[in-house]
Formats: sequence, C-alpha cells, structure tokens
Amino acid sequence: MQRKLFTNALIFQGRSGFVKGSLLVSGGRIRKVIPEASGNEDPGETADSVIDLRGRHVIPGLVDIHTHGNSGHDFSDGGIDGLAVMGRYLAAHGITSFAPASMTLPYDRLERAFRTAAEYAERRPEDGARLMGIHMEGPYFSEKKKGAQNSAYLRKPDAEGFFTLQEAAGGLIRIVDVAPELEGAEAFIRAVSPACRVSVAHTDATYEEAARAFAAGASHVTHLFNAMPPLHHRNPGVIGAAAEQEAVTAELICDGLHVHPSAVRAAFRLFPGRICLISDALRCCGMPDGEYELGGQKVILKGGLASLPDGTIAGAARNLYEDMVNVMSWGIPAEEAILAATLRPAAVIGAEAEIGSLEEGKKADFLVCGEDWTLEEVHLSGE
Repeated sequence: MQRKLFTNALIFQGRSGFVKGSLLVSGGRIRKVIPEASGNEDPGETADSVIDLRGRHVIPGLVDIHTHGNSGHDFSDGGIDGLAVMGRYLAAHGITSFAPASMTLPYDRLERAFRTAAEYAERRPEDGARLMGIHMEGPYFSEKKKGAQNSAYLRKPDAEGFFTLQEAAGGLIRIVDVAPELEGAEAFIRAVSPACRVSVAHTDATYEEAARAFAAGASHVTHLFNAMPPLHHRNPGVIGAAAEQEAVTAELICDGLHVHPSAVRAAFRLFPGRICLISDALRCCGMPDGEYELGGQKVILKGGLASLPDGTIAGAARNLYEDMVNVMSWGIPAEEAILAATLRPAAVIGAEAEIGSLEEGKKADFLVCGEDWTLEEVHLSGE
C-alpha cells in the first residue's frame, strides 16, 4: 500500500484555522495530520513518495447536498452515463462528494433516477465525485411557492410512497422536502424523520405551521429565503421559526443572484454554525447561454441567470466552489465558509465520519488552493 506524504502545506483544521504541516495518505485515506510545530513531522522515511505543496492551502473536498445537474445532464433524467458526466464535472471543480437533488416528477421517474443513483454509488468512476446520498426535492410542495417545480406533479405528503422510493434507492435518500402547511404534513414528518432528514421547502407556511413541523421532527431548511415567505417582523414565517431551533440547519445559494450578499451575511448571523452552502445547479451549469429543460419545463440561461419563460428564477448555473469563494469575498471568514461547504453538509447527510474534514481515518479527498483561493489540485482518495 503506497504511502504519500504531502508536505509544506497549510492544512485546514476547522474553526481553529490552518496549521502548517504535512498530510500522510495511504489506501485512499488520511493516516496522519502532522503539524510542523509538533516537532514530529515525518521526514519521509515511512513514505513512498513526498510531495511538496509549497505552502499552499489544503482544504477538504467540498460536499454539495443540493445539485440537480451540470454539463447538459440532470439527475432526474435517470441516465447512468449522464450521472457519470455530472460526477466528473463536480470532481474537477473541487466538489468531491454530492447528494443529487431530484425534481417534482411522477414516482416512476423518481424511482428510475434513484435506482441509477444507487448504481452510480456502487461503481463510481475513479475521477468522479462520490455520491453520498439523494436529496428528494419534491413533490410534496405548495402550489403557491412551487417556484420552478412543475405543478402538474405536485402531491400531498405520502409516507408510504416515500418509503417505496427509499427502498428503490437502496436507502440513499438522506433529505426529503415538504411544505408543512399541506394536509398530512405533520404525520408525514413524524413517520419519515426517524429514517431521513426532513427539510422545509417550497412553502407558504406561517410561523406556527413551521414551528409545528420542527417540533414534529423536521430539522433542515431548503434554499433559505427562496420559495418561502420573507422574514417579516409581524409574520416571521419559516425563517423565524427555523432560526429559533438550534438543531435546524439551513441551505444557502450563494451565486450572487438568488440571495443578496447582505442577506447572506445576515443568514450566517441568524443561523450561527448552521449554514450549508449549496449550488442548486441545473443542467445548464458549465454550459453556454441558451434553452434547457428542468422537470419538463423550459429554462432559459442568459448572463448566468437561469429562469422559466415567465421570468421565475430557477436553479443556478454556478458550482459550489465558485459559491464558496463568493461567500469569502462578501465578508464571511474563510474558516466559516469552508465549514459551510464541507463538514456541515456532510453532517446533514450523515456522512461526517467519512468525508468533510481532514482527519485521521477519513477519505483522502482534499483540494490544494492558491493564496487567492484559485483551485489548483483536486485529490480523490489521495490521487
């Protein structure tokens, strides 16, 4: 088993920042983080190869728990070849793990996509991102706040249907979305939350309805601020109810179009230690301006903005690494931005024991970044 020693690096260590030192990797996992200050830095005798990283930053591979597609492909298409293309794009752009998000579609379409996800997870291409779960976005949504979801396929919360799909997915569904104001939503949350994280999404819920959903077991909010009522001082809604619950995490799209930088800064204050950066990227991510498809609807990409023909903003056309760098440029400390794109989303999908941080025993998925956060190298399993 080849042992690689990555030396002369600034290694990310969570809230404590960066430590100068080395990373020992073998068998696709991190075997040791060796701070230079410890006096025990491995000089290379136990390593088969030594790689000098020349003082650059080393951070965990990013984890995107809400991405629909890229490179002309969408997870909901249900094709294994398309999913492989998506995985390769993600890995090449620093997203080494992901939980693809489905759309509001008929159950048979979802089942096909979920079975494909399980197949990809079993035989991931070596240069493709790890599929660590599925984010089931829809079909249990409010008509009023459906956003770019297809209203033809909306339905009431259905625990039996969910568990049938979870079986088809081989247990990979890690997040399922629901609008709390729908009939049967509370019963759905109580039935499903012991087995899967339930997220409040595409909702017109009042503060009281949202609070009951969190009390019933919901513990996440999908793309905070988008497809929900705004925070109002007399009607705090979902945002107010979620901010009060310390166990509730919240997603944030930081492409600069979905959420204003000021609101991003406010979100990090409202949800301290609980923000997860997501891309919400569509098949048009990494593609030129033009017409694309999303859940059976036409999407127009122009100047970086993806929208339906009626002007409704759809998902995004940027990747998670770009969003993380945006957040840093908007005044969020680098340590907090990195945690929001790595360990925190990994924990949301229950994968923090394997990915999300540079710790002994975890997958050796890491990024080498320049001083200005330019992505220079991506390592999957240390390769």
